[in-house]
Amino acid sequence: MVIFDGDRRVFKLDTNNTSYIMGLTDEGYLGNIYYGKKIDTTDVVYTMRTEEHPFTPENLPGEKIGFMDRFPMEYPFNGTGDFRVNCISIKDSAGQEGLELLYKSHNIYAEKRKLVGMPCARGESSMSLDIVMSDEAVGVEVVLTYTVYEECDIITQSVLIKNISEKEFYITKALSACLNLENDVSDILSLHGSWARERHIQRSKINYGSYVTESLRGEPGHQDHPFIAVLSENCTKDYGDIYAMNLIYSGNFIAMVQKDQFDRVRTNIGIHPDRFNWKLEGGEAFQVPEAIIQYSHKGIGGMTRNFHDFFRSHLLSQKWVEAERPVLINNWEATYFDFDDDKLVQIASQASKLGIEMLVMDDGWFGHRNSDNSSLGDWYVNEEKINGGLKHLVDRVNSLGMKFGIWFEPEMISPDSELYKKHPEWALSFSDREPGLCRTQYMIDFSRPEVVDYVYERLYEILSSANIEYVKWDMNRPIAEVASLSLPADRQGEVLHRHVLALYDLQERLIRDFPNLLLENCSGGGARFDAGMLYYSPQIWCSDNADPIERLMIQEGTHLIYPLSTTGTHVADSPNHVNGRITPFDTRADVALTGTFGYELDVTRIPEEERDKIPAQIDKYKKYRKLIQTGDYYRLASFRENSRYDSYMVVSKDKNHAVIIYVQVVTDSNVLSKKLKLCGLDSEKKYIIDNKEYTGSVLMNVGYIMKPLKGDFKSVVIEVNSCN
Repeated sequence: MVIFDGDRRVFKLDTNNTSYIMGLTDEGYLGNIYYGKKIDTTDVVYTMRTEEHPFTPENLPGEKIGFMDRFPMEYPFNGTGDFRVNCISIKDSAGQEGLELLYKSHNIYAEKRKLVGMPCARGESSMSLDIVMSDEAVGVEVVLTYTVYEECDIITQSVLIKNISEKEFYITKALSACLNLENDVSDILSLHGSWARERHIQRSKINYGSYVTESLRGEPGHQDHPFIAVLSENCTKDYGDIYAMNLIYSGNFIAMVQKDQFDRVRTNIGIHPDRFNWKLEGGEAFQVPEAIIQYSHKGIGGMTRNFHDFFRSHLLSQKWVEAERPVLINNWEATYFDFDDDKLVQIASQASKLGIEMLVMDDGWFGHRNSDNSSLGDWYVNEEKINGGLKHLVDRVNSLGMKFGIWFEPEMISPDSELYKKHPEWALSFSDREPGLCRTQYMIDFSRPEVVDYVYERLYEILSSANIEYVKWDMNRPIAEVASLSLPADRQGEVLHRHVLALYDLQERLIRDFPNLLLENCSGGGARFDAGMLYYSPQIWCSDNADPIERLMIQEGTHLIYPLSTTGTHVADSPNHVNGRITPFDTRADVALTGTFGYELDVTRIPEEERDKIPAQIDKYKKYRKLIQTGDYYRLASFRENSRYDSYMVVSKDKNHAVIIYVQVVTDSNVLSKKLKLCGLDSEKKYIIDNKEYTGSVLMNVGYIMKPLKGDFKSVVIEVNSCN
């Protein structure tokens, strides 16, 4: 619900359990008044402290700067007295940077408008609010758009910046959302890592000054993540206050937490201002990405389940939310570049007998690519490898009862390629130096419309040539040397954002023209696992490291925000190809169970004992597939925290069924059995576990006894069923 109290000049946005309140001063400044548990009044304007020293500019003009530096500005601007972190900066035609955004109008309406050229949450059964702020001196109008998702306790915010003057200006900073909080938060929750160990959870203290998590890599990256949360000191997985932000964007980002001189905390999120500069002509508008914000008093777990419900209901394509995803086998770690059509059919033939449903042909099928140093951009089938052409191969695989998928890396161009020889100017590069290589490849220049159209024509031709039902879209290097030979000097700061917009355009075309195509995004593993990508693809490859022990921490961090069904999880070889760890085949499968599930190995060469287990592993996955896709996720224990074992569970919405995954990483001698307090069950219902009956109340308060498993890296999957 969204209301405006005209007498108090207060906006109030209510979800089922929270209230978000903003207020206007007499001058027209928009302040952030309250965000927290739902309240039944708008009589909270006093918390903006406009009656305290320093007085408002209207009452005491001589103290305007002091006022600006204390006021909890809803969308803070720069250059006019607020010295804290801000959200927007504009350089006018005179080269001056300074704004004063004042209230102009507002509009409350049903549902929401789709953002042009950008992914955003859908607005079914929601209410939205536009607040128009303006600075007439600069000639800028800023439209703050809020949409309330009551059942998820989520609010989204986006910003549209308009040039309402006849003169051009430059946007040098345009963030998506800001929260001003006091006294009730002390910790920061963020996600960090590197290649093969993405999204590890980090909890740290809020101190004076600024905390920053960011990416300047042209994508969110393996190292940081477009998410930030601040929480109370006593916040656990089950209770306590937490405020979170997640950005629906797939490029450079910044998220900041700042504690000021008055012990107040400001946190914001949006496009990173470094390497960003957008020229806006008179009459033009710039759309800022949408941010997701939420408050939960039910701890970190409450935040997680709010995010999961929101993504499933309002961001992911509804076609795929409950659809049965195929169990696939990918040939990358099985063959790398050393394959031909007969080898792929050999793998498919064996896999089909075991119940695997799709073969995915990974890198190496195009141009003259037999290693990673050539042919990107030459999206033509290498018929020396794929004898008879792509359709012939796909038909052979389909005849075995298997679907077929294919790998692309459309954002790249190799110096050793026919495309680069013809169009060297299509690579991003500075005009006065040789461009730098990464993985022996360049970034293709997506700020050129002709390049984007060319790439899509090649993708379209390949996908139209055969019965291809899945695409793995990869991106294996960061974007450096950010310069386009096609743009003028004053638009070079637009290159990175133009790349992201082109990426969205390409994937939008792809799912429009091939509506039954299952798209899975990937970026060197999990470098672009973000909400923007999930708008187009219902699943993303979680990490290039499929070692089940490393995956415990990677998947814990990923599932902190994103639904289990979005996580690409495979059973891979042992020893693991990334870290060399040797783990049981059953454990690899049990950890991969809470995701999309598939295999990343040569099924024709693994030991017969392991091969014989695959049908039962697939049956187990299919048994729990719907529960994992739609149920509520609860963290029971964290290997990241205890260094010994890991456990989590998924509970059906009706609380009649659940599954527990338990992984014993380290065997302890002479210890008691573990007592796991289960979560999410109905305290009044009775449940059966291993043929023994318990009440939900007992399982959640007293606990379930988990006996020690025999050996390191062992796992067990436990079924919980209501008997009411």
